[in-house]
Amino acid sequence: MSTLLSRGEEQMPNKTIYIADDDLPLLKRAQEISGGNLSAAIVTALRRLVEVEEAKRAGFDEITVKVGVGRASVKRFLGIALGEWTSSEAEGEETYSLFRTSKGHFAVHHARSELHIPVGLNAERSKKWSTGWRGWIGDWSPDQAWMRTPAQATFSVVDTVEELEALLPAELYAVARQTIQDEPVVEDLDI
Repeated sequence: MSTLLSRGEEQMPNKTIYIADDDLPLLKRAQEISGGNLSAAIVTALRRLVEVEEAKRAGFDEITVKVGVGRASVKRFLGIALGEWTSSEAEGEETYSLFRTSKGHFAVHHARSELHIPVGLNAERSKKWSTGWRGWIGDWSPDQAWMRTPAQATFSVVDTVEELEALLPAELYAVARQTIQDEPVVEDLDI
């Protein structure tokens, strides 16, 4: 069998796939999203499926984190959790999460909860109000001022353990450094 080739390009062989009638709306939507190129949509989906499944077999998880202020964007990657550090104060909470990515990088997700901070002339006196109802006893003054900032999160990716030091609290960095150094070497055996 001979095939006509144009401009030195190799022609792709035709492949037939069968789609259940119930899945036709999904196929149509995929074609719309991909700009009409259904083959490209199918290959993209298959490539993502293979990447995710191979990473899962290698021990990685699909990790999703929110990044930004207020209406956050979502970042998704394949990785392994290496550690987490959380601090809670009267104003709010702060969390650092450390991951090793499937491509060998290190990812740090730093999230702060919504903050409630006393401000103005009576800021110091107002701080005791955040300690609970007992802090209110004896101080029912109406001259309180508060500032609220939305929750926010950042996401950083670095190549080396040394670059993590500037991104993590000292305690988490020390644990992470030890964990990363103690990671066992995998020896593939053909037995």
